[in-house]
Amino acid sequence: MSLTTLPAISPTAFEDTSVAFAAKSDYQLRKTYWLFAMMNRPGLVNLGTFFIKLALRLHLPIKKLIRNTIYEQFCGGETIRECESTIRQLSESGIGTILDYSIEGEDEEVVFDETTAELLRTIDRAATSQDIPFTVFKVSGIAPNDLLEKVQAEGDLSPEDQKAYERVVARVEQLCSQAHLRTVRIFFDAEESWIQEVIDDLAYSMMARYNSRQAIVFNTYQLYQHEVLEAYKSAYLEARKNNYILGGKLVRGAYMEKERIRARENNYRNPIQATKADTDRDYDAAIDFSLEHIDFIEFCLGTHNEASCLHCANKMQATGLKSGDPRVWFAQLLGMSDNLSYNLAKLGYNVAKYVPYGPIDSVMPYLFRRAEENKSIAGQSSREFLLVKREMKRRKLGAV
Repeated sequence: MSLTTLPAISPTAFEDTSVAFAAKSDYQLRKTYWLFAMMNRPGLVNLGTFFIKLALRLHLPIKKLIRNTIYEQFCGGETIRECESTIRQLSESGIGTILDYSIEGEDEEVVFDETTAELLRTIDRAATSQDIPFTVFKVSGIAPNDLLEKVQAEGDLSPEDQKAYERVVARVEQLCSQAHLRTVRIFFDAEESWIQEVIDDLAYSMMARYNSRQAIVFNTYQLYQHEVLEAYKSAYLEARKNNYILGGKLVRGAYMEKERIRARENNYRNPIQATKADTDRDYDAAIDFSLEHIDFIEFCLGTHNEASCLHCANKMQATGLKSGDPRVWFAQLLGMSDNLSYNLAKLGYNVAKYVPYGPIDSVMPYLFRRAEENKSIAGQSSREFLLVKREMKRRKLGAV
């Protein structure tokens, strides 16, 4: 990564499709075009999701079709070994990989232990090269959701519940201890508000233990919640009080509809911001706060928002931070917002892609969320689709 101080960049810096899609062959670009053309039609997304779920439930032979379309776009492979070509390709463009073992929705202890073992393998793989700057896990991937909810609600835990939660804590400690031992940074992913507080508590206890010299453990802050900006500032104060570095991954959020529905059903205040403008305001304020306290905060912008990326890059320039300052990272999902990832990397900023992997059956909940996200975020699919169309036009390619 370049460590030179850059001049202010303009929004047009993210419009260079020749950089954004340089790693895609004409054939790959056409496949991307057709995939986003379909995802740009909400009715088709709903229909396709329904039939894929039905086909998988009936054990129909559609995995090859899934692998060659949506899975190929958004996932690195079924194993770490299958992700190696993606890791290598991203590295050639100056982009790191965040291996994301994306199994969800399990509730058996043996699966939690197997998931922990696989997460340890991602840590060990990350320790072998600079191509994997972070690892990541979801606490709900190694713990039952209902148990986490019960702990957060401070309900009475049965002896079995208590033992189960002790196993959860032991898994978290095992992951963070290994990350510290191998000097590998690890993200706690954010989750639903009704289990987020217990996740926060686990993350902060690990930060206090392992972040004394640098940020090894990072918590995730969903700024689409109206109280999170203040929570982030409070976390900083707590870190300063206890002499450790705060590690923060700043995101907007991923559970908006679930949060709204649950708040309405249970008659409590919706934790989601009233407007997107409120979210954007708090997100950029969190960037400013991080940069103003950069001696004690290391952070990553997990965002597809061009304005926030531009805001951070130009704020870094204005405050004299070098583009490749190791305390500041940008991250996007594999298969999305390549115009941000590749152009930021070319400008010398630290960039990484989330690269989900895992068995196709197990990763489908993640893929359904990606399809839903592209459909529900205003203009996201249209934005991706238009960028691909522009690059095809530049290359003088037809759609077939």
